Amino acid sequence: MPALNEERYIAAAINSILPLAGTVECELLVMDGGSTDATREIVDRLAADDPRIKLLPNPRRIQSAALNIAARACDPRSGVIVRADCHAHYPADFVARCVATLAATKSASVVVPMRAVGKTPMQKAIALAQNSRLGNGGSLHRIAGQSGYVDHGHHAAFERATFLALGGYDETAPFNEDAEYDARLAAAGHRIYLDGDLTIDYFPRATLRALSKQYGRHGWGRANTILKHGKSPKPRQALPVVVLLACAASLILAPILGPVALLPAVAYVGASILWGMLLALRSREPFGLMSGVAAITMHMSWAIGFLARLAAARMPALVAAARTLKERVRSLGTVAR
Repeated sequence: MPALNEERYIAAAINSILPLAGTVECELLVMDGGSTDATREIVDRLAADDPRIKLLPNPRRIQSAALNIAARACDPRSGVIVRADCHAHYPADFVARCVATLAATKSASVVVPMRAVGKTPMQKAIALAQNSRLGNGGSLHRIAGQSGYVDHGHHAAFERATFLALGGYDETAPFNEDAEYDARLAAAGHRIYLDGDLTIDYFPRATLRALSKQYGRHGWGRANTILKHGKSPKPRQALPVVVLLACAASLILAPILGPVALLPAVAYVGASILWGMLLALRSREPFGLMSGVAAITMHMSWAIGFLARLAAARMPALVAAARTLKERVRSLGTVAR
């Protein structure tokens, strides 16, 4: 369980993920990335009552490093790694059921669906957006009850030997390490199974600012994985980028073409707000009105992060082209003199 300043969530997460004593032989490694709140004290207190809980440092602070350290530091008899998140609540017997699914499906990884759950009004609005097609694009691991072999999903359990043999998570990329690992796992001939009966409750970011930061990282990480493995984005991944570019073009062209140029941006924002209103009516909660704004925040932040990573990848080529052009201009000036 990677952790960093999770005093609000970590005790409940540990209590929900840790199997009853005597049911599953296991240990829970909490990989702390240097928490400055009460996270470490809470874990130490829980560990005093249950020796299966161990607190280990994660000097690099990122989740990919946490899993890699844990995979090497765990009891050498361990055959399965279960990845747990502080911002989640797990169903009963989650660990045992993950291990059983891993064996029954002969897969190297088991992934599970996520259902966003909010506590504060804004967090509830964000959860509504994430649970809707507007927010998740129809991603299978956001839909409970559907099981089968997939190419990616929310990570739950791995074969430890396979994880180590493939080099674990890529620590050069701080985000999207799960999808990047899945790409290597599939390329090596292994299978990933989505267990639709093991839906976890996920507690999303509680503010639009934190949500924007998170989804910017998601977009950056997805672009990084696509670049590394030479793949094309799926339609649901490309759509936010298309919408962002269309909205940007609308704003740029408005002074030239007039109000008609704003139609794409107005249509997108209006459709998102209307969707949020419908979610509010369906949930019978007034906070749902903000779910449309949350979806817009998710889309735009994801697209900006995605484009930022693509731009960074092209930067060396642009710099080289600029230097070549500069040298050519300089040589032409020399000839002219």
